Amino acid sequence: MPYRVTLFPGDGIGPEVTSAMRKCVDATGVDIDWEEVMVGAPAVERFGTPLPPAAIDSVRRNKVAIKGPIETPVGKGFRSVNVQLRQELDLYACLRPVKYFKGTRAVNTNVDIVIVRENTEDLYAGVEFDVGSDQANHLIREINSLSAKKVRLDSAISIKPISIFGSERIIRYAFEYAIKNGRKKVSLVHKANIMKFTDGLFLSIGRKIAEEFSGRVVFEDVIVDNMCMQLVQKPELYDVLVLPNLYGDIVSDLCAGLVGGLGIAPGANIGSVAALFEPVHGSAPKYAGQNKVNPTATILSAVMMLRHLGEMDAAVRLERAVEDVVRDGQDVTYDLKADRHDTSAVGTREMAEAICRRLTK
Repeated sequence: MPYRVTLFPGDGIGPEVTSAMRKCVDATGVDIDWEEVMVGAPAVERFGTPLPPAAIDSVRRNKVAIKGPIETPVGKGFRSVNVQLRQELDLYACLRPVKYFKGTRAVNTNVDIVIVRENTEDLYAGVEFDVGSDQANHLIREINSLSAKKVRLDSAISIKPISIFGSERIIRYAFEYAIKNGRKKVSLVHKANIMKFTDGLFLSIGRKIAEEFSGRVVFEDVIVDNMCMQLVQKPELYDVLVLPNLYGDIVSDLCAGLVGGLGIAPGANIGSVAALFEPVHGSAPKYAGQNKVNPTATILSAVMMLRHLGEMDAAVRLERAVEDVVRDGQDVTYDLKADRHDTSAVGTREMAEAICRRLTK
């Protein structure tokens, strides 16, 4: 019986990289019935919203989804579809593995880290009030009446909620992931020296949960700015990182930069009832339709999806095929060439076809 999987092609380069991914997954022989659903810019044009109810309903029904990138307007327009999906479906755990592949433009080869990012709280919760709004003015007056530290009247306000519930489940998830996958250490990343109540809560809960896993998983806590420096200098010291939402987003991009960039950075968003897989990179609309961009991140996201479905053999074979093509450096996109202007670079479609050929050998 085939697996039924929701497919969101996305916008910008999304349709191209998801088409490449789909071709590679189908080539593994795993029987998947793809339910394609429109989201992002095309959905705005057709339905007046970037995230129509049918999209959420499809994921709830199928339990597994994979998506291409979706553009998020900066400072205006609709809210991030990515964030809405995570919040609507309570996909609280964002997994972003970062590993060196030979043949990439990596700055460090000693990298094999899994980032576990809390996905629903922190500054990404979307609790914001615009400068000059009645809500912001009211909130500023309340804060200034309660706190010795005053907020300027011409401020926009964003709220940073960190809850016991949200912290416990993401930190516990990180420890359980470490044990299940043979990882030895969990590093909790925070800024509790400054944000003593929000990040302080995250840290105190982390220390408490770490006691339950004592003797099985090593635990440490690291201040986020120090962690950024340590990752650049000594990434081999780190294994599983667990972080609040904003730090997780920033640190995962830093780690991707260590191993060659966002073009090879996969991701997964896991909840209690559904899982959504996606590349870390954006929609790059200026490259849309040019058959130019690297599909690796989306294909590796599908590898994570296959593992989630229990198709371990297919996952291993597909990841190995990607590694082989990247290592050989022949049938790869321009960003994986030593010289980005190398005329031997192939397109998105051609790189996917090369990966499929490796699968059949």
